[in-house]
Amino acid sequence: MTLEQIDDATAAAAFRRLVLHLRHRSDAENIDLMGLAGFCRNCLSDWVAEAGAVDRDAAREAVYGMPYARWKAAHQSDATPEQLARMAASVAKNAG
Repeated sequence: MTLEQIDDATAAAAFRRLVLHLRHRSDAENIDLMGLAGFCRNCLSDWVAEAGAVDRDAAREAVYGMPYARWKAAHQSDATPEQLARMAASVAKNAG
């Protein structure tokens, strides 16, 4: 099976499961997700906004399950220089 062969209902269910998982794992900070995988909740929100012509803030609230500012205040700490370096190296791989 190819990615294109996955029907939209199945893809939507998998997307919702991913979002719920990311909401549950608030200990996995965006900076660490960026450093490892080159994407984070904000990226996912941006993709939702772009794919559906949805307002960016509305897309973030859908992904975070609350306004982004509230989530950030509750779950996001300041990034360390090491985290920022890992993120920069990881994001550089996205260009390919």
